[in-house]
Amino acid sequence: MIFREAVLADLPAILAMLVDDQLGASRDVAVVDERYQRAFADITADPRNMLAVADDSGEVVGCMQITYIPGLSRHGAERSQIEAVRVRADRRGSGLGQRFMGWAIDQARERGCALMQLTTDKSRADAHRFYARLGFVASHEGMKLKL
Repeated sequence: MIFREAVLADLPAILAMLVDDQLGASRDVAVVDERYQRAFADITADPRNMLAVADDSGEVVGCMQITYIPGLSRHGAERSQIEAVRVRADRRGSGLGQRFMGWAIDQARERGCALMQLTTDKSRADAHRFYARLGFVASHEGMKLKL
């Protein structure tokens, strides 16, 4: 198993994982179109963003987006934001998610980030337990505004 930056050829597998989800099924489609290609290009062109995949012998079995956010608080420290964490359904419960998140945490530490943060939908009780086991603390109340 290797964890690496995604390449365009990984996009169909990534979209399949986003759609194979209770929330993603209503907001994404598993068809690579120009909008997804443009978003992929924007993410990969930005040095503060990484679309990462878990690659098992050439098969994409996990994904996440990592964004590094500069800030003035914490003495000008950078923070790492994790989004869209997915593990393929047939690989859940195998420890892959824990190893993948551990890798992302190591990336943030090596970069010198002061903290890692993430949001998770309130309906995802299993995800909340997973992140708590990794040491994440529900210290803030997040809010979103659909545009």
